[in-house]
This record gives sequence, structure tokens and C-alpha cells, in this order.
Amino acid sequence: MLTVLLAIVVSASIDSTSLMIGDQTDMHIRVTQEANEQVEWPVFGETLQDGIEIVDRTIVDTTTLPDGRLQLNQYLTLTSFKDSLFAVQPIAVVSGEDTFRSDPMALNVVQPFDLSADTTNAITDIKGIERAPIWWWGIFRWVLLALGIALALAGIGYLVYWLSGKRKPKEEPINPELLRPADEVALEKLDAIKIAKIWRDGKVKEYHTDITDVVREYIGRRFNVQSTEKTSDETLRELKPILLKGEGLQVTGDGKDLYTKLSKMLQLADLVKFAKWTTTPDENESALSTAYEFVRETTPQAEEVEIKN
Repeated sequence: MLTVLLAIVVSASIDSTSLMIGDQTDMHIRVTQEANEQVEWPVFGETLQDGIEIVDRTIVDTTTLPDGRLQLNQYLTLTSFKDSLFAVQPIAVVSGEDTFRSDPMALNVVQPFDLSADTTNAITDIKGIERAPIWWWGIFRWVLLALGIALALAGIGYLVYWLSGKRKPKEEPINPELLRPADEVALEKLDAIKIAKIWRDGKVKEYHTDITDVVREYIGRRFNVQSTEKTSDETLRELKPILLKGEGLQVTGDGKDLYTKLSKMLQLADLVKFAKWTTTPDENESALSTAYEFVRETTPQAEEVEIKN
């Protein structure tokens, strides 16, 4: 949901628009602006509005886009303890005398318990213990049913064993790439992309897709972040504490610089794939160089490999 006015774009979205009372969900706020614009970011208190509480929030993160514009991001963790369908008010930012707003949203908070039960009846004494009669025919019938099921399963098992000819199940071959170091496989694939240079034949989208696929597979094996199943923003959110704070993994180069370059590379690939962005030869070469640098400077050091072994 976007509201476009002049050079400033404000968008806001909620991960889950329906949740149980007390559950939490994230709101994503994004503002795209020209570099020379002065924007006043909204200040949030303990509540977003009446009935919706803010549990946690991130700092406002600023990223420079390939076209020189700035992108500001913030995440709010929301919850509610009120059973209601909320009309979430638009998020507004101010620049000079103008106000820019996102589209309104809806958040449905559901009460999971049955509140209609009648608890006004008077308390009565506990009844005495009664001995239930033994239902012999019912017990006998269940025993017969259990025996019948056991015999049927035994017969099916014997039939499958006989039809299989006592053959051992065929073992699934192990992907040879999983037996090699992740950085070795990634660099080999990047070399193939470098030699092909398919962007020169007009296949720019395929070129950037191939590069990001290699990097995402490497991230999955190196950092255990399933990047191939996540968006670029989700991938960067999980990698940020690893690259900027270490989190027990050794990084050869500057983690902050690597994170910035990787962010720009993934954002450029998204623009090419989804917005039909026209790239320059320098941008194409830079994307491949960033992929090489990211793999080489996050390759496990000898002492880290020894610890894992």
C-alpha cells in the first residue's frame, strides 16, 4: 500500500492482519525520499492507537538506494488485548509544510475463549462415588477389533515384504556439492557467471538472478539462514547481527562494509527482477565483485573449522 506525493513515498504493512488476543505481529514502515529532503519521522509512544500496544521497536534504519535516494525503515512489534476489528490509522511523516501518509490498514483481534458460559449457577455438593457396571460385551468386542487390526497389519506387512523380493531400499545419492566447502562451490559458480557474462546479450535479469541465487545458497550453508526461502529484507535482518556483531562467526573483512555492499547488491537485483530496472555495465560488474568479496571475506578460518569439527 503506497501513497505517492512529490518525491516522498510512505508505505506501511502488517505481517498478520488477524491474530488472537495477546499474540504479536510486526508492522513494517518504509519511507523513500530524495537525499536532500528533510523528513520528520513519527514518534511512537507505548500505543499505536487506542487498543493497539507497541511491544518493541527497531531504530530507524537508513539505506542509500542505487538511484541515490534514501530509504528509511522501522519495525514495530504490536499486540492487543481487545477483541475488535481495528481500523489502523495511516502512518504520517512531515516534510516542511507537507504531510505524507500511508494507506489505512485493518487489524482483526480475535477472542479465542468462549465467554458465553454461564458461571452464575450456585455451587452444589460433590456427589458420592458410584460404581459403574462392567460392560463385558463391550470389552470383548474391542479385544476382537484389536486382534483383527493386528492380523490385517501383519498380512499387509507380509504381502509388501513378499512383493518387494526382500530387496533393500535404494539409497538416495548424496548431493556432491554438500560434501564440498560452501565457499569453494560458490566461487566456482561465480567463476562460471563471470566467464559467461550473459548481461552483454541482454539477459540482465537472468544475470542478477544467477548471482543472488549463488549468494543465497552460500548464506544458507555458511550462516544457516535459509535465504532462498526469504525476501531480501528478511535475509538482511537475520544477517545484520551476524555481520555487525560477530555472533561467534569470524569475518575477515569489515562486517559493516560487507553488510552495506550486500544490501545494495540484493536491492539492485530486486529492482532488476521486479521493477525492470535498467542497469549500467559498472553496476553489473559491481554486483559480481560484491558477491566474490562477500564469499571470500566470510569464508571460515582454520580455527573456526577446527571448533566445528
